[in-house]
Amino acid sequence: MQLDELYRRVIMDHYKKPRNRGALEEGTVSVFLHNPTCGDRISLQLRIDDGVVTDARFTGDGCSISMSSASMMTEAVKGRTTAEALDLAERFSLMMRGQPVEFEEYEDLEALSGVSKFPARIKCATLAWNALRKGIEQGRGEHKGLEH
Repeated sequence: MQLDELYRRVIMDHYKKPRNRGALEEGTVSVFLHNPTCGDRISLQLRIDDGVVTDARFTGDGCSISMSSASMMTEAVKGRTTAEALDLAERFSLMMRGQPVEFEEYEDLEALSGVSKFPARIKCATLAWNALRKGIEQGRGEHKGLEH
């Protein structure tokens, strides 16, 4: 099986069986983002305790790229410090700009590397990651009222 086919399967698996889909109840930071270009929407809830993302969930709707990226992102950041989560977000952003990046800690993210060849789809892939950044800022008290 070719790598592209494997990556497509990983993306479709996360799209059809999203991890961490649903809302968190208590003690959460919540961010809603919308991509007006394509209509993708995500509501991300984070539970951050003592600088660690202890839980992450999302709801929303959109294309397979945006929803699978949200699924992968929530899996990748749970149990990480906010600094580690932001580092993952930065590395994901570099990958979307076509730079080679490896994710030893969560290899499924590499399945989205091909999106960098399609500029119109990059916003789809980065929507959840942008919500993560805003959620961490909000959780730290850096920016209040970031829901869009």
